[in-house]
Amino acid sequence: MFEQISHLPIVVLGLAASFAAGFATFIGALPILFFKNISQKLQDIMMGFGAGVMLAATSFSLIIPGIEAAGGGVDAALIVVAGMLLGGIFLWFTDKYSPHEHFIKGPEGSRKKNLKRIWLFIIAITLHNFPEGLAVGVGFGGGDVNNGFTLAIGIGLQNIPEGLVVALALIGEKYSVGKALWISLLTGMVEPIGGLLGVGLVSISQPILPWGLAFAAGAMLFVISDEIIPESHRKGFETEATFGVMIGFVIMMFLDVTLG
Repeated sequence: MFEQISHLPIVVLGLAASFAAGFATFIGALPILFFKNISQKLQDIMMGFGAGVMLAATSFSLIIPGIEAAGGGVDAALIVVAGMLLGGIFLWFTDKYSPHEHFIKGPEGSRKKNLKRIWLFIIAITLHNFPEGLAVGVGFGGGDVNNGFTLAIGIGLQNIPEGLVVALALIGEKYSVGKALWISLLTGMVEPIGGLLGVGLVSISQPILPWGLAFAAGAMLFVISDEIIPESHRKGFETEATFGVMIGFVIMMFLDVTLG
């Protein structure tokens, strides 16, 4: 599907696609131009949808290609297992030793404390966007342009609800619409950094490819389980969020099959 641009340098494609995926955070924030309040139920459904998209991308665009890149069989499975565990440990270490806050919380305490919580949550999203960009870069670095673009589309879809939640949180703290949009954009701009690193490393050394795919899969799986799904269940809309996960998963699976 993407043959028309497949002749471009892989580094350029990886950087551009990871930038587009990060820019989707800004796209997701645009509804605040028209709506200042969006129901908690809809926010949770959207977060669940994003988790489902990420879960499918992890499975079909990272883990399976990682096993194939490692040659298949027991040795390949062990490489992917080890890489995934390293990715999960990396995200756990990042969470443990960097200030952050989980995604969705109701107002608690003074405005000063609530404002601090919102900025910690923005830092968390920014940190978690890095392995997403890395995943896109690694996908392109392996030379499979279709897989790279499928990953970028999936991660872009997942970033849309994140951008909306960031913008709504800032609007709730009396930030202007312009500042809320600008900050939402900045949270996504760490993805091209991860994308450039991923595509660069894998392009230099192909044996890194299965490790890179598995590492990105483990990091994304940690974010899904530790952050997104629990937060989408926090406000009492567990069933709605679960259907969001399922819809996001099947849509991303369909995209992966048809585009990949």
